[in-house]
Amino acid sequence: MDLKGFDHPGRPTGDGTRSVKVMIAGGFGTGKTTLVRSVSDIKPLTTEETLTQASADVDHLIGVADKTETTVSLDFGKIGINEKLVLYLFGTPGQERFWFLWNGLFKGALGAVVLVDTRRLASSFRAIEEMERQEVPFVIALNVFPDSQEHPIDEIRDALDIAPHIPIVACDARDRASSRDVLVALIRHLKERSAVSVESR
Repeated sequence: MDLKGFDHPGRPTGDGTRSVKVMIAGGFGTGKTTLVRSVSDIKPLTTEETLTQASADVDHLIGVADKTETTVSLDFGKIGINEKLVLYLFGTPGQERFWFLWNGLFKGALGAVVLVDTRRLASSFRAIEEMERQEVPFVIALNVFPDSQEHPIDEIRDALDIAPHIPIVACDARDRASSRDVLVALIRHLKERSAVSVESR
């Protein structure tokens, strides 16, 4: 990937590459841990715990009744996009009772992927609101589940109230190549934003 014009490619790592912190956000059960696991070049750090019956009402398992584990702090992975750019991936917890952790996790993030389950669009509203509140550039990744129905992108954009310039891409979070394509889409989005910022100076 050509990084010319990318005004803020991240921090130098000492070996000629740059590192960038990227958040993987979204609602409960949208596939954040799955994406980090599928795409990471290293064995990812996860903080998943078993869901118990006591948390069923708190975590709102409607639509994800088969889910047996949940992230309680963060997921962490790493992927080299090319010889010059390394992404450090931080997956956020999706359930509302752990949202207080988000402020610390977002510190220093250059951009984010918001994973969306089209069967449960409302589950990702809070993540989108947080991106906008913290002014973190992001792309929307529609995680395609086996029973997901196809919807026109314009309908998804309207339902999520997403601005026209924010990319929306479909993905399979279980698939490394598909997940990597989402991250490349984010880097392209950041590069385009950087170019617009330079032109407007």
